[in-house]
Amino acid sequence: MATLTYLQAISAALRDELRADQRVFVMGEDIGVFGGAFKVTDGFIDEFGPERVMDTPLAESAIIGTAIGAAVVGLRPVCEMQFADFISCGFDQLVNVAGKMHYRQGLAVPITVRLPSGGGFSGGPFHSQNPEAWFMHSPGIKVVAPSTAEDAKGLLHAAIHDPNPVCYMEHKHLYRRVKGEVPEGVYETPFTARVARPGSDLVVIAYGAMVGVALEATEDLDGASVEVLDLRSLVPLDEAAILDSVARCSKVVIVDEANATCAAGAQVAALIAERGFEWLDGPVVRVATPDVPIPFSPPLEQAVLPGVERVKEACRELLEY
Repeated sequence: MATLTYLQAISAALRDELRADQRVFVMGEDIGVFGGAFKVTDGFIDEFGPERVMDTPLAESAIIGTAIGAAVVGLRPVCEMQFADFISCGFDQLVNVAGKMHYRQGLAVPITVRLPSGGGFSGGPFHSQNPEAWFMHSPGIKVVAPSTAEDAKGLLHAAIHDPNPVCYMEHKHLYRRVKGEVPEGVYETPFTARVARPGSDLVVIAYGAMVGVALEATEDLDGASVEVLDLRSLVPLDEAAILDSVARCSKVVIVDEANATCAAGAQVAALIAERGFEWLDGPVVRVATPDVPIPFSPPLEQAVLPGVERVKEACRELLEY
């Protein structure tokens, strides 16, 4: 075991895969000589060379399209979008080509697309989005979102080994703020939910950076026993784990940093309404970002993003229901 930050865990997973499997290569804007915008691939080009650590043009469609071609002939590319927001420029290649290729032609497309996502650092409306719901809605693509350093490494290993296209949502706000014990070597974290903290009075369901917010908000909440369920994977969604928590706790708060309409949290709420309604002792409560662009101004950004106090208030109101 080693104590690593979330960012170091991602870097370690990539390095492990590049060392273990000659089919793996990484590509993206400034990831080689510069070492990446966030320094995830710092030093990689010296160890693995430019043929496996590829600096690309500023062309997300070309990056993903090239990765698809490489994957179809047996390689395992890992693409970095410098910010998750820029995936919109490669949307057609990912959604209409990679996501549908197995359905149309029976071909595996084992590409991993790293998407540095989320707000909390005053990046403004073009560098702070959480676009995971776009890909939840697109058949053929898996979506994962780690909240801990251990899962950041294990989920990235699992994503690279998976035969399907995987969107790997890595939250920028966690890069150097989250630290934990991480196993050495290659291991896979399953695409299933985990109980971050068990409880019995209410469950808070979250993923990514919102897991830490949920844990902090409910650590000592008026003596209530509050469970926190970390989804980890959005596609596939661990429906059994969600319904198990609902059955035991009977009250549910869903915390989602993305804009509220049609977000991952909305899908979880729909699942609970359809298959867990009889276990509920109150309405399903959602805490999410309003349907607005993420402001550049730090006070305005903090006003729209879900925070500890908003989650506390939602939990208290539901516990009193």
